[in-house]
Amino acid sequence: MPANAVKKVVLAYSGGLDTSVILRWLQTTYRCEVVTFTADLGQGEELAPARRKAEMLGIKEIFVEDLRETFVRDFVFPMFRANALYEGQYLLGTSIARPLIAQRQIEIAEQTGADAVAHGATGKGNDQVRFELSYYALKPEIKIIAPWREWDLTSRTKLLEFAEAHQIPIARDKRGEAPFSVDANLLHSSSEGKILEDPAVEADEIVYQRTIRPEDAPDRATVISIDFAHGDPVAIDGERLSPAALLTKLNECGRANGIGRLDLVENRFVGMKSRGVYETPGGTILLAAHRGIESITLDREAAHLKDQLMPRYAELIYCGFWFSPERRMLQAAIDESQKSVTGRVRVKLYKGNVNVVGRESPHSLYSMKHVTFEDDQGAYDQVDAQGFIKLNALRLRLGAMAGRRGGSL
Repeated sequence: MPANAVKKVVLAYSGGLDTSVILRWLQTTYRCEVVTFTADLGQGEELAPARRKAEMLGIKEIFVEDLRETFVRDFVFPMFRANALYEGQYLLGTSIARPLIAQRQIEIAEQTGADAVAHGATGKGNDQVRFELSYYALKPEIKIIAPWREWDLTSRTKLLEFAEAHQIPIARDKRGEAPFSVDANLLHSSSEGKILEDPAVEADEIVYQRTIRPEDAPDRATVISIDFAHGDPVAIDGERLSPAALLTKLNECGRANGIGRLDLVENRFVGMKSRGVYETPGGTILLAAHRGIESITLDREAAHLKDQLMPRYAELIYCGFWFSPERRMLQAAIDESQKSVTGRVRVKLYKGNVNVVGRESPHSLYSMKHVTFEDDQGAYDQVDAQGFIKLNALRLRLGAMAGRRGGSL
């Protein structure tokens, strides 16, 4: 992109080395005005330093926003209604945060009159795709700057040299190279790279930041109840909580019981495999509880269809298609299924495990009268099963008879 092609750019800014270098690089390369946007998604870091550093670097328009409630209510909870798991395991903690950041960047661009947006995702990862697909879906004409695909600052040494040459303050404890990279928000933490690149080597305990070792968890189980309304959790142990407060509480329960660790080799959208270590304590509990309440409130065929749709839904989120028409279509079907998913689930937490031990709902489809081993007083006529079995066996019997006759009916 020509150096004079951009007048004002909104940068997704963390205040760390990479995005601080990007900030100055945008100023020197594109000679444009930079607006910074820093989102609090529950990553557990103090955000005031990001504001101070942006001010120090001459930024006039600085946005630092607490989006935790929006994140959980409008992105995490809709995803959990689907029980979404990428490749059967990953709870999509990083993936689901990107569309919210991108959405807010576009809103700020329109608010400030910016004609471009920029992100700090590398050219090897999924995040560049997630950010940019979201940008284009929300504002098709927006200009996008992806510094890692343009500059020659290809090592940490070069980044530090650039920072020193352009008077970018870097804390002394941030000058050394981190043994792995971390992305975190209220739903999870994700660690990858460096000491984690060899999938044959077990992750060191220093990698885990949100959970204690399951072996060190209490010897007595923790039992909690979670109330659901139309598929979303609304209370823990009878106490109603906001979405962010509820997920925070579940994170605390999961952390204390060593719940939510995952060591995964996944298939990135850009084509390569990568190894990541994820911690999703509250989300792991929520998934089990949600499936627990669905087990008594969803019709069999609706539940099975929903499970068939889930892998596609999860893949759309993983690959960055949150704002696509197909994701919206699937969401509508999923949300329709959740109208009766209301009730209470009790879960037992013990040394890394989550077990559903009770579930009840005013919309329960579970009928004790029909399933009892005692006298059902005529609720279910067992003789009916004979015809049911024969009808379902008809094609099997015909196939077997044809096989005996050499394949002809």
